[in-house]
Amino acid sequence: MNLYQTIITAVKERKQLLAILLDPDKLDLERLSTFIPKINQSSATHLLVGGSSFEGNHLDAIIKELKKSTRLPIVLFPGNPKQISREADGILFLQLLSGRNPDYLIEHQINAVPILEKTTLEIISTGYILIESGCETSVERVSRTIPLDRKNCEYAAQTAKAGELIGNKLIYLEAGSGAQQPVPLEMIAAVAERISVPLIVGGGIRSKIRIEEAFAAGATMVVVGTAFENDINFFD
Repeated sequence: MNLYQTIITAVKERKQLLAILLDPDKLDLERLSTFIPKINQSSATHLLVGGSSFEGNHLDAIIKELKKSTRLPIVLFPGNPKQISREADGILFLQLLSGRNPDYLIEHQINAVPILEKTTLEIISTGYILIESGCETSVERVSRTIPLDRKNCEYAAQTAKAGELIGNKLIYLEAGSGAQQPVPLEMIAAVAERISVPLIVGGGIRSKIRIEEAFAAGATMVVVGTAFENDINFFD
């Protein structure tokens, strides 16, 4: 399975990709068992696993259970190198383009290399851009960075294009877990128009209508996390 190629193919075929984000900090195997039937009944095309501050030791077990019970590709969405599991199919190798904390621009990536070299994970370079959402999110707190102004679409588009020119294969616009407001539709549109790589959008998306609006604005993949965690019937 070539994860990145399937995303590129989806862009060419105008296929909408939907990812469910599972935060291992909020999951144990017992709770996961209640999520899996709903995941399988949903229209999700991918599973993202990770969180800003997870320090537990049950990540491998969660991914093994997901692989046993679902057929969706499982992609790591790590907050730091400790969240890397060889059990997954791939990893979004994140670079926090919106921040200026060197740990999230390059240091965590360097520390991840010895771990990644011992896995067969498909590594997808991803420019990660945090957008102001009306409250301090866990990403902002943990990374100690300031999100981009949600009203400055041009600067967000420039940042995304810079990420593409650096070599990022994906751009991820993120409002943050538990965001009060999602990424503005006009910002999604501005970024989508500026870049030629696939665009992921997540954070603060709490309705099916908002998912469709994000796709219409130019998102290749939309990510739903907290809304599903809080209501396993979200996709019904």
